[in-house]
Amino acid sequence: MREETTMQTKAAPAAGLDALPAERQGVPTTSVRVLYPDLHGVARGKDVPIAEFDHAMEKGLCFCSAVMGTDLRHTPVRGGEEGYPDLIARPDVATMAPLPWEPGVAVCLADLGPAEGGHPIPDPRGAVRAGVDALRALGLDPVVGPELEFFLVRRDPSAPNGIARRVDNLSMVYTVGPQADPDGVVRGMTESLAQLGLGVFAYNHEFMNSQYEINLRHGDAVTAADRAFLLKACVKDIAAQHGLVATFMGKPFNDQGGSGTHLHLSLNRDGRNAFDDAEGRDGVSDELRWFIGGLLAHAPALMAFLNPTVNAYRRIQPDSLAPTHANWGWDNRSTFVRIPPERGGATRIEIRVGDGAANPYLAIAAALAAGTDGIRRRLDAPAPVAGDAYRADPASAGDSLPASLDEALDALEADEVLSAAVGPEIVGTFLAVKRFELERHRAWVSDWDVAEYLHHL
Repeated sequence: MREETTMQTKAAPAAGLDALPAERQGVPTTSVRVLYPDLHGVARGKDVPIAEFDHAMEKGLCFCSAVMGTDLRHTPVRGGEEGYPDLIARPDVATMAPLPWEPGVAVCLADLGPAEGGHPIPDPRGAVRAGVDALRALGLDPVVGPELEFFLVRRDPSAPNGIARRVDNLSMVYTVGPQADPDGVVRGMTESLAQLGLGVFAYNHEFMNSQYEINLRHGDAVTAADRAFLLKACVKDIAAQHGLVATFMGKPFNDQGGSGTHLHLSLNRDGRNAFDDAEGRDGVSDELRWFIGGLLAHAPALMAFLNPTVNAYRRIQPDSLAPTHANWGWDNRSTFVRIPPERGGATRIEIRVGDGAANPYLAIAAALAAGTDGIRRRLDAPAPVAGDAYRADPASAGDSLPASLDEALDALEADEVLSAAVGPEIVGTFLAVKRFELERHRAWVSDWDVAEYLHHL
């Protein structure tokens, strides 16, 4: 729910050693943390002693590629059929920067590839690059600004599900200071992430109890995905240093709403915003309408990447500020796509349906692919929805979005355009892992089952 800012079209450079606090400048780097995202968006990697980093640069780092097909309960769903071969992670030194909260440790993202002679592997970062290349073939460069919300909680065996909100007062939205952030933990996160070079410019307590948002500046699509990925990994690490848990899970509490991943997106052509057109309808270009047309045409399949968990669909309900239909509107936070009011260089779309648990690489790659298809086919957007989109006339509200993960996975499997654009390695592995997750969920006896049935039946 942040106030909107002018769309940035150039990524800020990574922070150097001189950006660290004075007391940490001059601390020698002793380890490099080489990270990459798995399909869940979880940071995987290795810590490399600095004396061995040149070797890692030359040869790359080996990992069992089955990590890309392993679920969150530690079950390898895919990989065994190939004998669990290796993948190679090659450090991208352009992303390397010191971690302000771990003196002596630098972080570096990696590019992934198969071991020599191996089959292609799922590569989320590569999928974003492919989406950028497809738009560049049309003379367009995507600019993306992710917004991520999270809850900050503490372990408490006496609390429901063993977790308690750190700040548990109503109506704390847009508040800052010790009441919203005891001991300045989130403020410290924000300052450290800014020193890391992630383009952080503000934070605030969000709408729900103990929910926060750290705002990132916009950048090119790969930089934006990198920033969002690192923000999630680093926020969780810093929280752990304080004995807390930061969760981007969409809906961790029954009595609260959920956390989202919103994507602000525009396109540049020859250095100017291609979505802006002062002479066009409503001051926007045909490309903006076509991009929306593509997003709405592929909305059911997009839901699989934007809402990739069973839990995510508990957040999507009327009056939740998460959309329930494939539609769009002018400055309308109840629609799938919102067009913020700024024009000129700040003209952009906002995709509002994403869950906090979305892998930012897959979410951005899929959104670019859908919008690109809309531009290629010139899919004009339908009429916008005005007012309350949850209660709009069914004839104008748009199609209902998938109401569950299984529906979204079926839609993704049926969407040949999106599947081809994101890549068969990612889509096939993603479908297998998520359907395995669904089956585990179907068979699991939950606290709801016991509370509902045990006494009476």
